[in-house]
Amino acid sequence: MKTALTIAGSDSSGGAGIQADIKTMTAHGIYALSAVTALTAQNTTGVYGIQEVTPEFLAKELDCIFTDIFPDAVKIGMLSSGELMKTVAEKLREYGAKHVVLDPVMVATSGARLMQEEAAEIMKKELFPLAEVITPNIPETEALTGMRIQNAEDMEQAAKCLYELSGCAVLCKGGHRILDANDLLYQNGTALWIKGKRIDNPNTHGTGCTLSSAIASNLAKGDSLEDAVRHAKAYLEGALAAGLNLGKGSGPLNHMYAL
Repeated sequence: MKTALTIAGSDSSGGAGIQADIKTMTAHGIYALSAVTALTAQNTTGVYGIQEVTPEFLAKELDCIFTDIFPDAVKIGMLSSGELMKTVAEKLREYGAKHVVLDPVMVATSGARLMQEEAAEIMKKELFPLAEVITPNIPETEALTGMRIQNAEDMEQAAKCLYELSGCAVLCKGGHRILDANDLLYQNGTALWIKGKRIDNPNTHGTGCTLSSAIASNLAKGDSLEDAVRHAKAYLEGALAAGLNLGKGSGPLNHMYAL
C-alpha cells in the first residue's frame, strides 16, 4: 500500500486540516500518516482558538514517521509559525522527502488568520525549495506576490511570478473573484489551465486541504503532476456535488461520497 504524510493542524469539526487530509487519503486508497502542528478549536462558523505544538515535539513526530513508515508523498498544511516551518524543512531535508505538496494555509475559509505574518517569508525561504508544487488560492497568491488578481490574465502573471520566486510548480486555484472553477498549473515555464465544474454548494470548509491531499495521494500512486491535479479536481468536484449539509456555517465536504 502506498503511503502519504500530512503535516497540518487538527480541525475539531473534522472538515479541514488533518481530519480532511486523512479522509481524503483514505478515500484514495492511501495509508495516511500524520504529524500534528497545532490543535484548533473550530467549527463551520470560525476558528476560536489555536494551540501550537512545540518545534521539539513536531520534530519527534516526524522522526517517528520517517524512521518507520517512510511516506511516498507529503502534504504540508497549516504551519502558523516560522519555528515550526524551520523544523519541518530541516526534517524533510534530513530524510530526503519526496513529492512534497505545500498548501500555504494563511487564512481560513471563515477569515481567521492561521499564519503569523512574518512566517510567510520563512516559508518562502525554507519550504518552497523543497516542494514539488505549491497550491495557493487567489488571496494567498496575492499575499505571496504582492500582485492584485482580478482576471485570468492576472492569474497567469502572478503564477509565473510565484513560479520564478519558488522554483517549483504552482497551482493557482480559481474560485475567488473569478466566477469559474478553473485552476492554473504553472510548471517548467508553461501555463496550463485545468478546467473544472463550478458546483453550486456554499459548503466549502476544507476544500483547499482536500485538494492538496488528493494531489499528494495521486503523486504517491505514481501520477504525473498534471494527472495528479486533474484527478484531484475530479475528486473534489464529486465531494462538493454530493451536497453534504452539516453545521451552521460553511459546512464540510462529503469526502467518502464514492463509498
